[in-house]
Amino acid sequence: VQLVESGGGMVQPGGSLRVSCVASGFTFSDYAMNWYRQAPGKERELVASVSGSGAYTNYAPSLAARFTISRDNAKNTVYLQMDSLTPEDTAVYYCNALSSYGDRYWGQGTQVTVSS
Repeated sequence: VQLVESGGGMVQPGGSLRVSCVASGFTFSDYAMNWYRQAPGKERELVASVSGSGAYTNYAPSLAARFTISRDNAKNTVYLQMDSLTPEDTAVYYCNALSSYGDRYWGQGTQVTVSS
C-alpha cells in the first residue's frame, strides 16, 4: 500500500495550490479519502473528506469556502484545491485512506508554505 502526495510548495498569501495523492496497493474506490494537515506545534487536523464514489464531501467548517476536495477513481488520485491561502494554512498536508472496516493508511505528507 502506498499513498504518495505531491504538489506542495511555497505560495504567496492569496494564492492557490493543488496537492495530489496517488494511491496504490488497494481498491481505491472502496476507501473514503481524507486530507489532514499539521502545522508546527499543533495537532493534526482533518481538512476535508470525500466518499469512495466521490459523491459526498465534508470539510472543516473554517475551510469549506476556500478548499475543494475531489477524486478521480480511474487515476487512483485524490486532490485538494486550496484557494485564497493565508500564512495560517502553512502545514504539512497528509493524505489518508479509510475503509468502512477501519483500515487506515497514511501518506508521507507534503509541505505547504504560505509566505510573502
